[in-house]
Amino acid sequence: MLRNNTCRIQNSGVRSQNKKNRYSGFWILISVFLILAVFPAYSYAGHLEPFKSAPVPNQNPQTPEKIELGKKLFFDRRLSGDSTMSCATCHMPELAFTDGQDISLSYPTTKNWRNSPTLINVAFQKYLFHDGRATTLEDQALFPLMSAFEMNKNLDYVEEQIRVVPEYVEAFKKVFGGEVTRQRIAMAIAAFERTLISVNSPLDRYLKGDKNALSEDAKKGLRIFEDKGCLDCHHGVNLSDDKFYALNVPENPDLMDEPRVTATMRFVAKVYHYKDYRNLKEDPGRYLITKNKKDWKAFRTPTVREIAKTGPYMHNGIFATLDEVIDFLDEGGGKGNKALKPLGLTADEKKYLKTFMVEALTGEEIKIKYPELP
Repeated sequence: MLRNNTCRIQNSGVRSQNKKNRYSGFWILISVFLILAVFPAYSYAGHLEPFKSAPVPNQNPQTPEKIELGKKLFFDRRLSGDSTMSCATCHMPELAFTDGQDISLSYPTTKNWRNSPTLINVAFQKYLFHDGRATTLEDQALFPLMSAFEMNKNLDYVEEQIRVVPEYVEAFKKVFGGEVTRQRIAMAIAAFERTLISVNSPLDRYLKGDKNALSEDAKKGLRIFEDKGCLDCHHGVNLSDDKFYALNVPENPDLMDEPRVTATMRFVAKVYHYKDYRNLKEDPGRYLITKNKKDWKAFRTPTVREIAKTGPYMHNGIFATLDEVIDFLDEGGGKGNKALKPLGLTADEKKYLKTFMVEALTGEEIKIKYPELP
């Protein structure tokens, strides 16, 4: 009897301890949830990383011959419908691989509707285009070729055009072990684009231990960049979180009443099965791709590397200067957006932040020797 009572007492103690452990675990979970809810910046804040190497997919390894072939195709006007445009028309080496326009250059008689993003560090991007419609450079490369308002090229026809050029036929045979195809054209262009990397910037040198790489004003700007929330979205090697945010960027007034821009916008919406495309009066952003309401007017976080060279800014080129971008972010973005809050920067803080972005994020000049085309 004593033994049984002792066992019952011990079992009761074990159950009591287990109950306490369960309660303890429950309150730990509640505490963690509250911390994440109240202090999201601490849970999601990123960190800065210096450049080391660019990622390369296993299915499209880099070789010098493939890169050179891709460079020739990148500059070859045969890839456009009327042979007036090449990839370099909208991504000029002299302009940090942008075209310096508010919205990108377009096929003759048409009008584009979005800004031409830089190709520098494009190798790091998980999503391509402002709305993220492509996930690999190989997929991305063919979009502008066949776009009616960009290069307007029939892909079956471009294959035949390249196949009748003996130098290209030999190059494709050497690089890919076979004939010219649209997929291999895209792979070669992608290989060249993966070489367009911002290297040896003052920020890279600073992160690697050279504390004299940044001026005192740039260091102050770095602290503002880290402390005021910029780092939440602009982190890692490429200073981008590869996510999409609806900042309610204002529409570009120069484009609102341009019939060709409206036609292009509605055409793209129609292609992506937006039912009310004929009444569309603003850029729906990533919504066209996902059909998710939260993505209405949402666009990809751009890299801020080489930002001093890549204006105008935003998906529609609405801001001509970095000062305008900083003011927009300081005000908490566009009216009604839920992604940003006002930063409350002083005039000096804005100056230091701009100094950091201009001085620290500009790498060595990417020197491109224009190829001799066959």
